Amino acid sequence: MKYYIIAGEASGDLHGSNLMRGLYAKDPEAEIRFWGGDLMNRVQTDCGTRPEGQQFGGLVHHYKEGAVMGFWEVIRKGGKLLKNVRECKKDILAHRPDAVILIDYPGFNFRIAEFAHNHGLKVFYYIAPKVWASREGRIRKLKAFVDKLFIVFPFEIPYFRNKGVDFIYKGNPLVDAVDLSPAMKEGRQEFLSRNSLEDRPVIAMLAGSRKPEISTMMPVLTEFARKMHSIPRYSGYQFLIAGAPARTIDDYSPWLDSAEDYIKVLFGETQPIIRNAEAAVVNSGTASLETVLFNIPQVVGYRVNWLTYVIGKRIIKIRYISLGNLCIDRLAFRELIQGDCNADEILKEVRSLIEDKAYRNRMLSDYAEIRHLLGGTGASQAVAGAMVDLLSESRPSGQ
Repeated sequence: MKYYIIAGEASGDLHGSNLMRGLYAKDPEAEIRFWGGDLMNRVQTDCGTRPEGQQFGGLVHHYKEGAVMGFWEVIRKGGKLLKNVRECKKDILAHRPDAVILIDYPGFNFRIAEFAHNHGLKVFYYIAPKVWASREGRIRKLKAFVDKLFIVFPFEIPYFRNKGVDFIYKGNPLVDAVDLSPAMKEGRQEFLSRNSLEDRPVIAMLAGSRKPEISTMMPVLTEFARKMHSIPRYSGYQFLIAGAPARTIDDYSPWLDSAEDYIKVLFGETQPIIRNAEAAVVNSGTASLETVLFNIPQVVGYRVNWLTYVIGKRIIKIRYISLGNLCIDRLAFRELIQGDCNADEILKEVRSLIEDKAYRNRMLSDYAEIRHLLGGTGASQAVAGAMVDLLSESRPSGQ
């Protein structure tokens, strides 16, 4: 069967890559065409087959060319996004897949869902749009244009059930991404040697994956690192910035000083950096949940354009911004938002994570509860299997 997958950012690329592996395992003849990133492209290279003359499968568009965040950024880049939507629609019609699989990225993907549905194509939505946080009116679009919604958080089960949305829940694919990652298998010395690092304590710093996030968080993170490094007890620490996929050192260098060798940016090492850290400062998003699953104490920092923040405060209705905290409906770890996300507050919290053992242990206990709620490994394979089964059931006999 032919699958057309659309992932518009780094987290979607991660989940899309694991889903693709599952689809190839369940449907060895699968042909997959996709909008995504390097991880999905790597799976296509490793697992995908393209019979001679077959033009369906492969990467169409890299997410780095279109990923934006926040209301102001969407307005600023609206023309480019609409152009991408038009190109995507045209490509879908040209190839007529058996299913269009949409991964999160609702501003773009809802347009594609309506288009695909209106052209008689099966539509699956994987990683539900966060209608439980804002813009609940989108639920009617889920009901109208999506054949099956695949959710990944336990707190979404009663929510979508109460809203009358048909869904499938197979656990959270991030558990797979962490438990099966190379970072869980390698030793600390291997990590240090591969990156030419000394054997000193590590503080992980994750500024986000989109350029606006990086530009906003990097000044705060580097100021925090300098202040913490100036304290004698922490002068031997190294502060490792996880370079985001599809970004380059140019996105980080304006806030770096070559003389400060204790602050380093490493690319392609996000999970190993988290795994080997004593504590982490994380921009809210998938990375904060990864940090939970790696069992590393953290503080979440979140800053956005002021207009985005003002608008967001009016329409976002959830108590917490981090997925881990939402899972247990309380603060497992602190969230420093907008004005509170500053070097001094981060420093105070990171010191507590390291120095206050009781506080640290309470957080790790909450982590264990979050992990239990997310379920075990195998979610990606199970979702892929469910998608293939649904398509097989809907096919006329003999096809």
